[in-house]
Amino acid sequence: MLGKTAGGIFWMLRYMERSENTARMIDAGLRISLTRSSAADSEWSSILQATGVASQYFAQHDKIDGQKVINFLLREKGNDGSVMANVELARTNARMVRTALTKEVWEAVNECWMVLKSQLAKPVKQQDLPEILTSIRQRTAFVRGSLHGTMVRNDIYDFARMGTFFERADNAARVLDVKYYILLPSIMHVGTVSDNVQWETILRATSSVRAYQSLHDGEYDPRKIARFLILDKRLPRSLAFCYHKIQANLAYLAEDYGERKESHKMVDQICHKFDQATIDKIFEYGLHEFVTEFLAESHALGRQIERDYRFYE
Repeated sequence: MLGKTAGGIFWMLRYMERSENTARMIDAGLRISLTRSSAADSEWSSILQATGVASQYFAQHDKIDGQKVINFLLREKGNDGSVMANVELARTNARMVRTALTKEVWEAVNECWMVLKSQLAKPVKQQDLPEILTSIRQRTAFVRGSLHGTMVRNDIYDFARMGTFFERADNAARVLDVKYYILLPSIMHVGTVSDNVQWETILRATSSVRAYQSLHDGEYDPRKIARFLILDKRLPRSLAFCYHKIQANLAYLAEDYGERKESHKMVDQICHKFDQATIDKIFEYGLHEFVTEFLAESHALGRQIERDYRFYE
């Protein structure tokens, strides 16, 4: 497969996953703003930081305003990380690699773009927000569903899956870091009501509330939540789950091409760390330090995959 095709597939799914992740964080922020108005500004601020667009927001706005943050994250043309911008980038990549996609996948991506372009044509009112966030989640799910249901399990599929899991792990790590380290940097906060609310918000932002409750009887314990989101291989949004999937898809590529590359060694090392880690060791080392190290290794692996498979040639 041509490197540009591999890159187009990989980034198409990254952008789709990113748009959905942003929608989930907005939903979590909305819940906090409606139930704990005193914490609304800090919640919206943390979401801007987790999505990496805080500097762009403050370049246009003097202070945090919930409605402005929502529209900035969903549709602001000056925000290249907005949901609409990501969906447009996903569609652009899909058009570039259209011959590598099934009709169903292309139509799902294109319809996602058309529906959201219509829904986000005007500033979003708070009463319309739940419907729009649901639409974003559903439309991105349609893309994944068409991919699962119609694509041949070959190198094209492997690059698509890696794009999804790279973005999903990156998002979960950033949410963990921002919500816990930036908002609650002191050990004095651990175990307080405020602390428990932040951990519940992390679960909501990663769509893991029901899954966590079903396995832990609804007890919001920081260590259990951190272990769940980092190390539990049953959770499709945990760091360990995502990286073992990336490892598996890279292994399939090694079989297809008859060659192991540098990226294979790198992903094996990252997965080995997850296999050897315990939540006690992570907390002893420092959650922020662990996540920061993980993000650096993850970004390095992404760049190495781009080099190994010549994404831009």
